[in-house]
Amino acid sequence: MVSARMASIQESTTLKISAMAKKLAAAGQDIIDMSVGEPDFDTPKYIVEAGCNSIRMGETHYAPTGGIPELRRHIAEKLAHENSLRLTADDVFVTPGAKMAVFAAIQALMQEGDECVLIGPSWVSYEPCVAFAGGKVSWGRVDENFQPGDLEENINSRTRLIIVNSPSNPTGSVFDRMVLKEIRDLAVDHNLFVISDEIYEKIIYDHQHISIGSLEGMAERTVTINGFSKSYAMTGWRLGYLAGPKETMMWVNRLLSHSVSQATTFVQRAGVAALQGPQDEVTAMVAEFRARRDMLVSGLRELGIPCSIPGGAFYVFPDVSHLGGGDAFTDRLLKEALIAATPGSAFGPDGKNYVRRSYAATQSRIAQALERIGRIVNSWIIIFFSYFIIDYFIMKLGKMPLL
Repeated sequence: MVSARMASIQESTTLKISAMAKKLAAAGQDIIDMSVGEPDFDTPKYIVEAGCNSIRMGETHYAPTGGIPELRRHIAEKLAHENSLRLTADDVFVTPGAKMAVFAAIQALMQEGDECVLIGPSWVSYEPCVAFAGGKVSWGRVDENFQPGDLEENINSRTRLIIVNSPSNPTGSVFDRMVLKEIRDLAVDHNLFVISDEIYEKIIYDHQHISIGSLEGMAERTVTINGFSKSYAMTGWRLGYLAGPKETMMWVNRLLSHSVSQATTFVQRAGVAALQGPQDEVTAMVAEFRARRDMLVSGLRELGIPCSIPGGAFYVFPDVSHLGGGDAFTDRLLKEALIAATPGSAFGPDGKNYVRRSYAATQSRIAQALERIGRIVNSWIIIFFSYFIIDYFIMKLGKMPLL
């Protein structure tokens, strides 16, 4: 027997497809895995060494629920210097991964029956977190470049929260200051909270990252979430954080203390090293992601697949409506081309005609993927024209006089 609330939570599509890809690869299949949101780089050595040194020094015991003081202080300094957020170390809470930070913030802010606005195709875990809090999601529309439309129509007396994810997973869209000010005005006018998920802030290309919490009137109503997984290739370390108003953080602390207790102590020491150490490898990683982005977008467009240029993160979100839609095309990619990708429907109703592909893969593997995709597209064209010719002759035969 399971509770109704647990039974309502769907399995993570991204993790499900990634597990399937790994299983096929283990069986000897030449799988190109473009499904998972994980950098394919190693954690920088100075970060690894800091974690190992912490273990050698015996830092394998409990730490404060909110995080070790040194890490909280460095995060607060980072938020002040890079994000223009005036927060103290006491306003920062460290979590085992940014996903836990998202979950904790939503549970602290939402009540049964509340609504949360998600902006267009959104990360797969937001809606289940809202559902677990007893809330519902209202899907805000976006334009062809995945920028928000008029979110006013999504707001009613039950609306409690807007989630902002810039750069976005799955679309890679980046919200500029004007867009964020429009969201700020809605939040202030309707007395709403905003969760700003900024996990991809350093993986950004031709844009400036702006934290919505830095805008006037937003400090008291914004919870900012970030972590180390994407920027420092530390996905398996599980280290994230959230920062926001003291009253909200008090309830977050209570939830963490009764659930995960804390992020692993020696992992937090590695986090300190990440923030204090050289950022050259982050810069080099972003440059490589940019080259891969350009290669993949260009290749898809040459195959006749419409694809906007992502401003950040490491995903493309091409339109495959002319190829049967996201679900059908994703299925063909895996079965016929041995490419694992994520159907856009996993990210909300407006994603049904899209497929998310990660370019956390080498350029040689991306080239192979484009070649395989090309074969599917060409076969689709052949099938389409075959049906067209058959229909044409059926129509012609139907008009011929009977003998």
